[in-house]
Amino acid sequence: MDRDQAEELLHQYIKDEKMRYHCYASEAVMRAVARRLGWDEEKWAVAGLLHDIDAEITEKDPASHALEAIPILREQGLEEDVLDAIKMHNEEATGQERTTEAEHALAAGETITGLIYATALVYPDKKIASVKPKSIRKRMKEKAFAASVNRDTVRECEQIGIPLDEFIELSLNAMKEIDQKIGLG
Repeated sequence: MDRDQAEELLHQYIKDEKMRYHCYASEAVMRAVARRLGWDEEKWAVAGLLHDIDAEITEKDPASHALEAIPILREQGLEEDVLDAIKMHNEEATGQERTTEAEHALAAGETITGLIYATALVYPDKKIASVKPKSIRKRMKEKAFAASVNRDTVRECEQIGIPLDEFIELSLNAMKEIDQKIGLG
């Protein structure tokens, strides 16, 4: 599946603009992670873009979210390692733990987008261009800030060989490149 087909599928299943912003941000982060690790950028960007394809179907129910995505995406011809990473970004639904680099990368990558987005929104101009990596690092330590963002999941970046500070900067820069597309420009 190419990127245009993936975006068309995203728009077919996700109508909420903010959820689309999250998916675009996750796509950008996964592209950057793939580049950093020498992986297929297009393949992993599509994984980031489509990881929440069933969010509106399942109403983000932790017991079923990600599981409903698998048949939809399998029918579209996505590779099994991509399907596994998408399924495992929500461990709760599977009752299993993430084990592969791709699973850790997608979980960490899609999770940090929420922290970065929330940080940008507390700036007076609400623009991601104003956000600095040290601000994200500071917010990581504030458990009450963006409380739904699981900091341990973000730290899974270290399990794929990317130190947290580097991951924060890589993710922030990836999102800055698409600031208009995610409503933070």
